[in-house]
Amino acid sequence: MKLDKAVIEELAVRPGGRASLDRRSTRGITAGWLGADKGTRKEVAAKDLQSFVDELTASQALLWASGSYALLVVLQAMDAAGKDGVIKHVMSGVNPQGCQVEAFKQPSVEEAAHDFLWRCSKALPQRGRIGIFNRSYYEEVLVVRVHPELLAHGRAVPGAAPAEVVWRHRYEDINAFEHHLHREGTRIVKVFLHVSREEQKKRFLERLADPAKYWKFSAGDLAERGRWDEYQAAYEEALSATSTAWAPWYVVPADHKYALRALVGGLVVHAIDEMGLRPPQVSAEELEALTKARGELLAE
Repeated sequence: MKLDKAVIEELAVRPGGRASLDRRSTRGITAGWLGADKGTRKEVAAKDLQSFVDELTASQALLWASGSYALLVVLQAMDAAGKDGVIKHVMSGVNPQGCQVEAFKQPSVEEAAHDFLWRCSKALPQRGRIGIFNRSYYEEVLVVRVHPELLAHGRAVPGAAPAEVVWRHRYEDINAFEHHLHREGTRIVKVFLHVSREEQKKRFLERLADPAKYWKFSAGDLAERGRWDEYQAAYEEALSATSTAWAPWYVVPADHKYALRALVGGLVVHAIDEMGLRPPQVSAEELEALTKARGELLAE
């Protein structure tokens, strides 16, 4: 199963255009995807997700066998938007040997002493593998944009550009970095999980009502929530500046987890499908050796 072209186009941020987050719904899309004639919206999404998971299982085996491309999935979002759930459900059928998940939190002293792309670049997937970044180098134009004082904590160099110029430079660096990866065989799927402020509040309250979920909440979450508008502005500018033909951004509505997971699954399958992978070709000599080996085994 594949996502309809109209769905993909609606989710994408057109290169050179605006993300227009304020005009995008956090609850659904206008393209006719979850048709009521096929069951409830939740039922349809669950069936589609399973189809995408099955497709991804087969695609991953082909990706591994070909060894010609790598896939990098970048997930960015406000707190409680559902990144962990997306990883758990979408990648449920993937062989762990061919997949790696990296979660980037506050940089360590060593990481802060390097350029802002360093800690992520050394965690990139090799060809044949799928890599998932739960947050990424984009934190350096999002969190650091909202908290510019962090630029002084091991991130600046003598004679560096003033803060108002840093962001433009970093957008340029990110685009060049991702273009380099694309040319070297890494395909990039960047997804912004677009959750509403009201839905975030609901999920925070659910965490605070369940002792088993206390660990998911910290006092700092409320402080960051208080800067919601600043984060939305930072995301708007970052997504608009870094959605390119080689690494486009997709804005996926995240208020309904069942739809979110299915849509992300479809985007990942679409990215691998675009690689045009084929099973490795066996030469005449290799085929002869395989035939001989089969004969020897049957003769035992």
